[in-house]
Amino acid sequence: MADAVNARWNGDRYQARVFWQNALSMLAHDSVVVEVTFEADAPKSFDDVVVRYDPPIPGSGPERVPAAYQQVKWHVDTGGRFGYEDFVDPDFIGATSVSLLQRLRDAKKTAPAGARFDFVTTYRIKDNDPLSYVQSGTDKSILLGRLFDGTTDSSRMGKVRKLWREHLGLASDDELKEVVTGLRIMDGERSLEQLREDINVRAQIVGALTCSTESDFRYDGLAQALKSRKLNSFTRGALRQILREEGILADNVPARPPGLTIAIRTFQGVAADLGGTSPENTLSLTDSFNQRYLLSDRSWQGDIRPRVETFLRDAAKRSGVLRIILDAHASIAFLAGAVLDLKSGVDSSLIQKGRVGSRTWRADDGTEQHVARLNSATTSIGSGTDIALAIGISQGVDVQTRAYVSKELLSVGTLISFAPPTGPGQQAVAGGGHAAALAEHIANEVRALKADDPDRTVHIFAACPNSLLFYLGQQHRGIAPCIVYEFDFDRAGNKGYQPSFVID
Repeated sequence: MADAVNARWNGDRYQARVFWQNALSMLAHDSVVVEVTFEADAPKSFDDVVVRYDPPIPGSGPERVPAAYQQVKWHVDTGGRFGYEDFVDPDFIGATSVSLLQRLRDAKKTAPAGARFDFVTTYRIKDNDPLSYVQSGTDKSILLGRLFDGTTDSSRMGKVRKLWREHLGLASDDELKEVVTGLRIMDGERSLEQLREDINVRAQIVGALTCSTESDFRYDGLAQALKSRKLNSFTRGALRQILREEGILADNVPARPPGLTIAIRTFQGVAADLGGTSPENTLSLTDSFNQRYLLSDRSWQGDIRPRVETFLRDAAKRSGVLRIILDAHASIAFLAGAVLDLKSGVDSSLIQKGRVGSRTWRADDGTEQHVARLNSATTSIGSGTDIALAIGISQGVDVQTRAYVSKELLSVGTLISFAPPTGPGQQAVAGGGHAAALAEHIANEVRALKADDPDRTVHIFAACPNSLLFYLGQQHRGIAPCIVYEFDFDRAGNKGYQPSFVID
């Protein structure tokens, strides 16, 4: 009995934290979030959290999204798996008579055109289930071209369409396509602890109360208390007033906090990502990518690089203090550091996402104290003069780097590898200060290796936090000329490396 009560309580806390993620983003001075609703007073249809944007935010393609409707399902453990058949089973979402697909259909009847519908769950899609093949690697939306592939009902995707179509009582695949357009399957979502970290980052940005531990996390109880007072839908002004009354937002917090929050996105995350940045402070490059892959008619160097450099230089002119959100490829993190390098005079901090939640990383946050440096190894792998730099922080890259170099880069003669002394891992970097120190360590060793010939090209292969690559980019003058490479981690493209930017 106690376990059931705790599960229900934690489920409510999880839903409340998804609400606060979006609500606090609304308070940022440049936010496009204009209204957030918690447990909307409407028929049960994707109403756990509703977020409205003005102007509408970019979608994964040319469309604009005016609102996001979120159905939240938390579980005690993260080991559960689900598939396409569960979407027609009411029990899957804890209901008695209405399935997830039926809720989606009902929600679309009253939602504005272009709205997005997020099914947010800590469970994951089953391996090899058809859902895993129609979920976008960019923003987890349904890949309509794959689901509606023109095959018959007896095909793999045809069986999905037939089950869903008949469950909803629809006459055609075209009608089904109307229902599932805009659906995102946000599986494997963050834990309660990670959400708390995310909320603290948002609170820090807007000048609200942060809570360091679970036991003093006021936001959980406040959401339910406001709901019991029939206060569950908030505009920016209404929320600011409530938080002041609750002692969470101080009266002397300026309406426009110091610094400027900007975002660069090559793929889309959950609704209202950190900061809720406005269009003029967001560079969306999703129109140049299919999922995580650059379109065949686009060039990293000719198309992507000029847009990134122009955006960052314009932001630096408007503010000397930048908070940077990088929902983007590793190469763009390195390029951002190269633009905002140590001589730029810009005070930069980064919102680093990871398994322990999202945190603000700064080069002076002190996390470099009492942490291990990297092990390095230099080996001869050919007769060329170029250098291959392999940075294996979150996972090893040596094997893939050697394979690529031996086949594609005969100009490389030396490989220098870096890895944590205890081996790669997702938490191998403690924070911004640690990342900056590691980047300086890497740059110094590469610089020493190039001492006899500064014109040797460095080819960079990395699996590490974007923040570390940003700080390494700030050191680019000491290691250039260099070329950054992107790896096909999803194994849906070339299953290897591709060069991106050439930095002189």
